[in-house]
Amino acid sequence: MKHVHAFGDDVLAEHDAVGVARAIAAGEFSAAEAAEAALTRIDAVNPVLAAIAYDDRERARARAGANGFSGIFAGVPSLIKNNTDFAGLPTGQGSAAVAQRPAAKHEPFTEEFLGTGVNVLGASTLPPFGLTATTEFVDREPTRNPWNTDFSCGASSGGSAALVAAGAVPLAHANDGGGSIRIPAAACGLVGLKPTRGRTAPVPASAKSPIDLVCNGVVSRSVRDTAYFLADLERQRPVKGLEPVGLVEGAGARRLRVALIVDPITGQPLDTDTARALTDMAELLSELGHRVEQVPLPVDQAYIRQFVDYWALLAFSFEYTGRALIGPGFDRARLDPFTRGLSRRFLRGFYRLPSSIIGLKRATARLRRSFADFDVIMSPTLAHTTPEIGYLDPAGDFDEIFDRLVRYVSFTPANNSSGTPALSLPLAGSADGLPIGIHFTADLGEERTLLELAYELEAARPFARIQDL
Repeated sequence: MKHVHAFGDDVLAEHDAVGVARAIAAGEFSAAEAAEAALTRIDAVNPVLAAIAYDDRERARARAGANGFSGIFAGVPSLIKNNTDFAGLPTGQGSAAVAQRPAAKHEPFTEEFLGTGVNVLGASTLPPFGLTATTEFVDREPTRNPWNTDFSCGASSGGSAALVAAGAVPLAHANDGGGSIRIPAAACGLVGLKPTRGRTAPVPASAKSPIDLVCNGVVSRSVRDTAYFLADLERQRPVKGLEPVGLVEGAGARRLRVALIVDPITGQPLDTDTARALTDMAELLSELGHRVEQVPLPVDQAYIRQFVDYWALLAFSFEYTGRALIGPGFDRARLDPFTRGLSRRFLRGFYRLPSSIIGLKRATARLRRSFADFDVIMSPTLAHTTPEIGYLDPAGDFDEIFDRLVRYVSFTPANNSSGTPALSLPLAGSADGLPIGIHFTADLGEERTLLELAYELEAARPFARIQDL
């Protein structure tokens, strides 16, 4: 197995982000030293991983020298995903069609992210417009999985996940429109929480859509980092209409009613490793005193077409209104084959869009009814183990690649259309040593339930560490 990581005996050691921030606050080392250690780590692994879209080290060094950070992660080195405006960096969207123009200002989530105190060293990679589940390209090297560089790191927050998993930074920005926090978290052995819609600052363009699919967050190596991130965002901006999560610092005492879903919505069976991991986790939950009951899917197969219709609208919008959405210099001729194929798919069925939107809203109601009887829904994050690079090749035959994509990503999209929170935890591994994510869903506003359960499971089944390979 070809694995790569940057863990070593520098100041970052094996600390999570909370640990780094506490060490800086205690004077054990400075924000400048933390930044230099992270940059050295990035330089060690990025030639293999290809996970940096834009390097911003000189401005990061200047910020670290000024040491004006405040927030729970004050001085912690991190990265921002390159579909989110960060003043002075081009927001490349992973696409050659987008002009390399520096953003004039931060977007709202960037302000929240910086408000936690992180020092952004640069922007991480994503596939074009975040429309697929692997960070691969037709015009540059793929972003690779540090656990095995022959394999996909997931997407669309692939660059962030690869560098956090490799130990280059302790946590990084990610966002999720169909699983894009949880998929790379599962592929790279990380904690990936998609919060309730509205819990974090929305993506401006997505917020204006009939259904806002996209939610911002982070990928991290510890439950603690994700919990502290969410609490610090609440400190900055209390959210109207949602109960506060507060700072979750450990497992809850309440025993939960857990609905177990074992069948992908596509109707195809789980692979052997994923099925084994799910059964093992159901047994562990029962041993811990939770009540686990296998249930049928809360949504039917019509959901696949409905979500695909809406997802394909995004590709169509980029292709035909890219200049308005992205800005001057957008070059439609340079769009990648997968985005074009998805746009054509929308054109073939555009007349279904109104009924598909209605269908997605009805599916939300059915999903939420499940929480009358259960506190949490558990499933795999993905329907099969992480594929090798090339399996979801964006230059491949579109229909074949798209069919593979739908079969792979069959559990995560329902949380985007419903707005419900969902969490992928690295609780299992495949026979060949790759991480397997287990997925937990709760009702709107119930992140505390997910985080308390996550702390309990992290203690009962400590997450595998890449540095132990």
